[in-house]
Amino acid sequence: MSSTTAAVPTEHAERYLQQLCKHWAHKLQVEVNDNRARIVMPSGAITSLDAGTDALDVRIDAADAEMLAITKDVVVRHLDRFAFREAPLAFHWTDDTLA
Repeated sequence: MSSTTAAVPTEHAERYLQQLCKHWAHKLQVEVNDNRARIVMPSGAITSLDAGTDALDVRIDAADAEMLAITKDVVVRHLDRFAFREAPLAFHWTDDTLA
């Protein structure tokens, strides 16, 4: 199992969380509860989002490092698209790969 987390500084975290979830809800399993979301990708990777007042916290759990890298890229590209006025967003990733 591989995982990574990022704190993404933005004052629009809740907006971006909602936009991403709405965008993916028609084709992915998406759960939204207040300022938190859980998205299950087709690969089985899970993306968790938590919108704070000054940052969007992102966590991705994937089966392996390759799928983690792919999912990170997909999440970053989509969030940057929604945050076009302040893109590219500053993702400060911390990876934790377990055997």
